[in-house]
Amino acid sequence: MASRRALTTLLPRAQRAPAAARTIATVLSRQLHTTPRTSPVQRVLAQKPLQSTTVVQRRPYSSDPPSDPPSKIYDFASLQKLISHPSPNITIIDSREPGELQQTGHIPHAINIPVTTSPDSFFIPEEEFEDRFGFPRPSKDQELIFYCKAGVRSRAAAQLAKQAGWEKVGEYPGSWLDWFEKGGPVERS
Repeated sequence: MASRRALTTLLPRAQRAPAAARTIATVLSRQLHTTPRTSPVQRVLAQKPLQSTTVVQRRPYSSDPPSDPPSKIYDFASLQKLISHPSPNITIIDSREPGELQQTGHIPHAINIPVTTSPDSFFIPEEEFEDRFGFPRPSKDQELIFYCKAGVRSRAAAQLAKQAGWEKVGEYPGSWLDWFEKGGPVERS
Protein backbone atom coordinates (compact mmCIF):
# COMPACT_ATOMS: atom_id res chain seq x y z
CA MET A 1 0.00 0.00 0.00
CA ALA A 2 1.34 3.41 -0.90
CA SER A 3 1.92 6.02 1.76
CA ARG A 4 -0.56 8.81 2.20
CA ARG A 5 2.03 11.39 1.08
CA ALA A 6 2.73 9.46 -2.11
CA LEU A 7 -0.97 9.12 -2.84
CA THR A 8 -1.68 12.82 -2.40
CA THR A 9 1.28 13.70 -4.62
CA LEU A 10 0.38 11.24 -7.42
CA LEU A 11 -3.39 11.81 -7.46
CA PRO A 12 -3.44 15.33 -9.04
CA ARG A 13 -0.93 14.25 -11.69
CA ALA A 14 -2.91 11.11 -12.56
CA GLN A 15 -6.19 13.03 -12.88
CA ARG A 16 -4.70 15.21 -15.66
CA ALA A 17 -3.39 12.16 -17.59
CA PRO A 18 -5.15 10.07 -20.32
CA ALA A 19 -7.95 7.55 -19.58
CA ALA A 20 -5.72 4.70 -18.38
CA ALA A 21 -4.04 6.99 -15.93
CA ARG A 22 -7.41 8.28 -14.75
CA THR A 23 -8.36 4.72 -13.85
CA ILE A 24 -5.24 4.53 -11.72
CA ALA A 25 -6.17 7.91 -10.24
CA THR A 26 -9.60 6.57 -9.32
CA VAL A 27 -8.05 3.56 -7.60
CA LEU A 28 -5.56 5.81 -5.79
CA SER A 29 -8.35 8.17 -4.77
CA ARG A 30 -10.42 5.32 -3.31
CA GLN A 31 -7.39 4.04 -1.47
CA LEU A 32 -6.66 7.51 -0.11
CA HIS A 33 -10.19 8.12 1.10
CA THR A 34 -10.91 4.65 2.45
CA THR A 35 -7.62 4.14 4.34
CA PRO A 36 -8.20 5.09 7.95
CA ARG A 37 -5.89 7.74 9.32
CA THR A 38 -3.78 6.34 12.11
CA SER A 39 -0.92 7.87 13.95
CA PRO A 40 2.35 6.00 14.43
CA VAL A 41 1.40 5.44 18.06
CA GLN A 42 -1.96 3.96 17.07
CA ARG A 43 -0.23 1.63 14.61
CA VAL A 44 2.18 0.41 17.30
CA LEU A 45 -0.64 -0.07 19.78
CA ALA A 46 -2.64 -2.02 17.21
CA GLN A 47 0.30 -4.36 16.52
CA LYS A 48 1.28 -5.20 20.10
CA PRO A 49 -1.09 -5.47 23.02
CA LEU A 50 -0.01 -3.56 26.12
CA GLN A 51 0.87 -5.35 29.30
CA SER A 52 -0.70 -3.99 32.41
CA THR A 53 2.05 -2.49 34.54
CA THR A 54 1.81 0.16 37.18
CA VAL A 55 4.73 2.42 37.83
CA VAL A 56 4.43 4.72 40.80
CA GLN A 57 7.01 7.41 41.28
CA ARG A 58 6.72 9.69 44.27
CA ARG A 59 8.23 13.13 43.88
CA PRO A 60 8.46 15.51 46.78
CA TYR A 61 6.87 18.90 46.39
CA SER A 62 7.19 22.03 48.46
CA SER A 63 3.61 21.59 49.63
CA ASP A 64 4.32 18.12 51.04
CA PRO A 65 4.83 17.92 54.79
CA PRO A 66 8.51 17.58 55.71
CA SER A 67 9.78 14.08 56.44
CA ASP A 68 11.29 15.19 59.74
CA PRO A 69 9.88 17.71 62.18
CA PRO A 70 10.85 21.32 61.51
CA SER A 71 13.43 23.04 63.65
CA LYS A 72 12.33 25.26 66.48
CA ILE A 73 12.67 28.86 65.31
CA TYR A 74 14.23 31.52 67.53
CA ASP A 75 14.02 35.27 67.10
CA PHE A 76 16.25 38.03 68.49
CA ALA A 77 14.33 38.42 71.77
CA SER A 78 14.21 34.70 72.60
CA LEU A 79 17.90 34.24 71.81
CA GLN A 80 18.79 37.31 73.89
CA LYS A 81 16.88 35.78 76.82
CA LEU A 82 18.87 32.54 76.43
CA ILE A 83 22.13 34.51 76.44
CA SER A 84 21.22 36.31 79.66
CA HIS A 85 20.15 33.04 81.36
CA PRO A 86 22.38 30.30 79.89
CA SER A 87 21.28 26.69 80.29
CA PRO A 88 23.55 23.63 80.25
CA ASN A 89 20.86 21.89 78.15
CA ILE A 90 21.14 24.38 75.28
CA THR A 91 24.15 24.90 73.00
CA ILE A 92 24.31 27.80 70.56
CA ILE A 93 26.33 26.94 67.47
CA ASP A 94 27.82 29.45 65.05
CA SER A 95 28.14 27.62 61.71
CA ARG A 96 30.28 30.30 60.01
CA GLU A 97 33.95 29.84 59.17
CA PRO A 98 36.56 30.74 61.83
CA GLY A 99 37.86 33.65 59.73
CA GLU A 100 34.42 35.25 59.75
CA LEU A 101 34.28 35.04 63.55
CA GLN A 102 37.68 36.71 63.88
CA GLN A 103 36.46 39.65 61.82
CA THR A 104 33.03 40.15 63.40
CA GLY A 105 32.91 38.29 66.70
CA HIS A 106 30.09 35.96 67.70
CA ILE A 107 27.01 35.70 69.89
CA PRO A 108 28.06 35.16 73.53
CA HIS A 109 28.31 31.52 74.70
CA ALA A 110 28.25 30.23 71.10
CA ILE A 111 30.65 27.56 69.92
CA ASN A 112 31.97 27.42 66.37
CA ILE A 113 31.30 24.36 64.21
CA PRO A 114 31.74 25.50 60.57
CA VAL A 115 29.36 23.65 58.28
CA THR A 116 31.14 24.50 55.02
CA THR A 117 34.56 23.07 55.88
CA SER A 118 33.33 20.43 58.35
CA PRO A 119 29.96 19.11 57.18
CA ASP A 120 30.75 15.74 58.75
CA SER A 121 31.25 17.17 62.25
CA PHE A 122 28.11 15.57 63.73
CA PHE A 123 28.85 12.19 62.16
CA ILE A 124 32.43 11.67 63.39
CA PRO A 125 33.31 9.91 66.68
CA GLU A 126 33.36 12.04 69.84
CA GLU A 127 37.16 11.73 70.22
CA GLU A 128 37.79 12.94 66.67
CA PHE A 129 35.32 15.80 67.20
CA GLU A 130 37.19 16.97 70.29
CA ASP A 131 40.56 16.69 68.52
CA ARG A 132 39.27 18.71 65.58
CA PHE A 133 37.43 21.49 67.43
CA GLY A 134 39.08 21.58 70.87
CA PHE A 135 35.90 21.06 72.91
CA PRO A 136 33.58 18.08 73.55
CA ARG A 137 30.77 17.42 71.12
CA PRO A 138 27.34 18.45 72.44
CA SER A 139 25.37 15.47 73.71
CA LYS A 140 22.29 14.27 71.87
CA ASP A 141 20.00 15.22 74.75
CA GLN A 142 20.99 18.89 74.46
CA GLU A 143 19.12 21.35 72.30
CA LEU A 144 21.26 22.80 69.52
CA ILE A 145 20.51 26.29 68.18
CA PHE A 146 22.24 27.14 64.90
CA TYR A 147 23.00 30.49 63.34
CA CYS A 148 25.37 31.76 60.63
CA LYS A 149 25.62 35.07 58.76
CA ALA A 150 22.20 35.16 57.06
CA GLY A 151 20.46 31.85 57.92
CA VAL A 152 21.37 29.63 54.95
CA ARG A 153 24.30 27.67 56.38
CA SER A 154 22.60 27.38 59.76
CA ARG A 155 19.64 25.64 58.11
CA ALA A 156 22.01 23.17 56.43
CA ALA A 157 23.85 22.56 59.71
CA ALA A 158 20.54 21.97 61.51
CA GLN A 159 19.51 19.41 58.90
CA LEU A 160 22.86 17.63 59.24
CA ALA A 161 22.47 17.50 63.02
CA LYS A 162 19.00 15.99 62.64
CA GLN A 163 20.36 13.38 60.23
CA ALA A 164 23.07 12.52 62.75
CA GLY A 165 20.49 11.85 65.47
CA TRP A 166 19.90 15.11 67.33
CA GLU A 167 16.20 15.62 67.92
CA LYS A 168 16.14 18.99 69.68
CA VAL A 169 17.31 21.35 66.97
CA GLY A 170 16.62 25.05 66.66
CA GLU A 171 17.52 27.80 64.20
CA TYR A 172 17.94 31.53 64.42
CA PRO A 173 17.01 32.51 60.82
CA GLY A 174 17.95 36.17 61.30
CA SER A 175 21.42 34.96 62.24
CA TRP A 176 24.39 37.28 62.65
CA LEU A 177 23.06 40.08 60.44
CA ASP A 178 19.88 40.39 62.52
CA TRP A 179 21.79 40.06 65.81
CA PHE A 180 24.30 42.77 64.90
CA GLU A 181 21.68 45.10 63.39
CA LYS A 182 19.56 44.96 66.57
CA GLY A 183 22.55 45.64 68.80
CA GLY A 184 22.93 42.23 70.41
CA PRO A 185 26.02 41.72 72.59
CA VAL A 186 29.13 40.54 70.73
CA GLU A 187 31.88 38.33 72.09
CA ARG A 188 35.35 38.27 70.51
CA SER A 189 37.57 35.21 70.55
